[in-house]
Amino acid sequence: MRKRRWPPWERAYFLADFHIHSKYSRATSKAMEPEGINEVAKLKGISVVGTGDFTHPGYLRELKEKLIPEGTGLYVCKNDPDGTKFILTAEVSNIFTQNGKNRRIHTLLFAPDLETVEDIQQRLKKIGNISSDGRPIFGFPVKELVRLVMDSNPGCLVVPAHIWTPWFSLFGAKSGFDSLEECFEEQSIHIHALETGLSSDPQMNWRLSVLDSYTLISNSDAHSPWKLGREANLFSCDLTYDEIVQAIKRPSEGFMGTIEFFPEEGKYHYDGHRNCNICLSPQETKKLGGICPSCKRPLTVGVCHRVDDLADRPMGFVPETGLPSIHLVPLEEIIAESFGVKSITARVRKEYIRAVEMAGTEFDTLIWKEKEELGAILPEKIVEAILAIRQEKVKVIPGFDGRYGIIKTCCPQEDRPGQESLQMEKKQTEERAGKKLVQKNLF
Repeated sequence: MRKRRWPPWERAYFLADFHIHSKYSRATSKAMEPEGINEVAKLKGISVVGTGDFTHPGYLRELKEKLIPEGTGLYVCKNDPDGTKFILTAEVSNIFTQNGKNRRIHTLLFAPDLETVEDIQQRLKKIGNISSDGRPIFGFPVKELVRLVMDSNPGCLVVPAHIWTPWFSLFGAKSGFDSLEECFEEQSIHIHALETGLSSDPQMNWRLSVLDSYTLISNSDAHSPWKLGREANLFSCDLTYDEIVQAIKRPSEGFMGTIEFFPEEGKYHYDGHRNCNICLSPQETKKLGGICPSCKRPLTVGVCHRVDDLADRPMGFVPETGLPSIHLVPLEEIIAESFGVKSITARVRKEYIRAVEMAGTEFDTLIWKEKEELGAILPEKIVEAILAIRQEKVKVIPGFDGRYGIIKTCCPQEDRPGQESLQMEKKQTEERAGKKLVQKNLF
């Protein structure tokens, strides 16, 4: 294992979050429009943010109205040309049958200009509905989506999204494939990067040697502005579309690594049944034959289990291509826990704004500020929590079957261990409808 170093990068590099959704997607905040995205991205310290949802005609009209091109393949808000830069992105869902199995695959698309976006829209409009949702759903194989996008403009980039999510992903236990080539077939040559998703991190993906040739990127998949940057990517290249895409394809040209959720916090990390309040480790699921001990139906197999099934390396292996990554907890969540509240209250938001205005940005606060600098702007309890997170001294309860996990950042106990050596402690934490809630406490 590599020796832990903090921070693993220079402050001069820039951060990018490519995968987000607009207000035109289901279950998404009305504030997810260029102005709202721009304002929060600046507070976070995100230099480049995806537009999200460029396949939607209504949103494209809004992008044309509110953004102006920089001449670099990136765009900025008309009312704030010095603000966050936008890169044209969208997520697409393909639901289809292949090799006798129902498949549900999500992909992230990058486009170099609005003219290409218009062309992609026209091509997709002929074969499906692009107006009903910001993330459109199509019934043809995902490899045909790759072909369509690359035929529109070879400068586009296609990235399989959150590749381990059980229901909608490349390797998902419920509807995915066992290999990238099985999914994309002859179009595999156009796939250069993979999005790890909130429930996995690079360390988990390094367990599969077949992924070594792909760049692992991480994004927030934000449905509201304040979720921006919960995962992000660090670059040292020039701030242009071509340079960013080239760095993703060839990391040596400017892709430096990723900022991650603690994967246990992701809502599909462990196995279980949400309705039955059952959360299980992969080992426990296998002992039960994959059957829920409560309802006797098949359990939802999570990311940790699925990685374990396909892996050919032990946890802790670091390939030569492995880049630095760090795990963070959003600053608002740290403040809320220090205040003893479970939601983001007005008091929490006020303290957050005060802190980032003094520190520069949220990521300055979480990553680059020294202990002494933090102590000058934040209460001691919050400083202690930030420093503990940097050392991964946290207590975590893993997410499962659509339920987010919990990260305890204040008054941590000891180092968060590797997945291969987690010591499980079962606790009955609540009773609901007469059924026990079984969760794992990971120390």
